[in-house]
Amino acid sequence: MFSYIWPIALVIFSNVIYQICAKSVPREMNPFAALTLTYLIAAAASGALFFSTAADGNLWKEYAKTNWASIVLGLVIIGLEAGWIYAYKAGWPISTGFIVQSAALAGVLLLLGYFLYHEPLTQNKIVGVTLCLIGLIFLFR
Repeated sequence: MFSYIWPIALVIFSNVIYQICAKSVPREMNPFAALTLTYLIAAAASGALFFSTAADGNLWKEYAKTNWASIVLGLVIIGLEAGWIYAYKAGWPISTGFIVQSAALAGVLLLLGYFLYHEPLTQNKIVGVTLCLIGLIFLFR
């Protein structure tokens, strides 16, 4: 059970810290300058974690296994990071910005899961996303 729960707990914890950090980037700082520093630190930490967890420690051998996903993920992460920084600079409250994004994302991913990955589209999932969208209406009233 722990192996099932700890990754989600890590995502939740990291997301909380992430949102605080994204909102705390100085207003006068260019978001892409902030991201260059962010990714230098992330690259160093990722390298250290790779070498501390990899069996043989051959990073080049691991790079040879890559596909398009790692490259596109790198580009998409920049969009995520810059989008949040700009959203907070535009005045989105930390208490609602993520909720809006999460509810909209839930609906989009529900459809993508169904069409791309043939995941079941159950009545419970549809009701859940509908409730999320109804929650957004209450949030903005």
